[in-house]
Amino acid sequence: MKKFQGVYIKNEREIACLAEANRIVANILDAVGDIIAPGLETMRIEELTLDICVKHKVKPAFQGYFGYPYAVCCSVNEQVVHGFPSARRLVEGDIVSVDVGVVHEGFVGDAARTWPVGEVRDEARKLLRITEESLYVGIDKARPGNDVYDIGAAVQQFVESAGFNVVRRFVGHGIGARMHEKPEVPNFRPSFRGITLQPGMVIAIEPMVTEGTYEVDILEDKWTAVTRDGRLAAHFEHSVAITHGGPRILSISDRGQRPHN
Repeated sequence: MKKFQGVYIKNEREIACLAEANRIVANILDAVGDIIAPGLETMRIEELTLDICVKHKVKPAFQGYFGYPYAVCCSVNEQVVHGFPSARRLVEGDIVSVDVGVVHEGFVGDAARTWPVGEVRDEARKLLRITEESLYVGIDKARPGNDVYDIGAAVQQFVESAGFNVVRRFVGHGIGARMHEKPEVPNFRPSFRGITLQPGMVIAIEPMVTEGTYEVDILEDKWTAVTRDGRLAAHFEHSVAITHGGPRILSISDRGQRPHN
């Protein structure tokens, strides 16, 4: 792989491997979405993910990564990201975010979605819709010649105009043979310039949007991030290749690309 300003430039074969890894991730998320319902133990999401990984002969990318103990991050309500699956049962009115990664032929796929559990209040449904839409607003800026921080500026403007906030503590990232590569991809506009996007770069864009404050705290498990004010948070993510023709979303399932909320 070549490098540009410290960022790996992938060739066609490497992008094909990343596309397959991300297709599997997207299929896992489709399967998770099929079982989301009141009464579901979040550990069932972990079990389902592991079963699909075995079927496709891929390795869960998150399990063991810096000591993380599970194959999925499962974050409910005020949990922003890195929540643990457990015996907790989802209840009507919850929202649940699931972030999944797999390793296929040495390359990592990574994507996330948030679902309503049964009927949710109108503001929660709006939060999910705005977060998902902000992801595509950001993806539209993932074009050769743009600054990587143009992505975050577009996400921030869209989210804040809808009355919500974007988390600053966690950002998107480059992705390839490692889960986290350069560049960082914030969901807000930093006060300085970033790198210029080039064909062959692959990045994970992942807005995390909150009802209230964007400040977060980390629980005693040293992983689960929660909103400081206890209000809801949502999370959507795609892995995206920068191409001469514009952004190519890699994390598309066999069911195809469609809005989920």
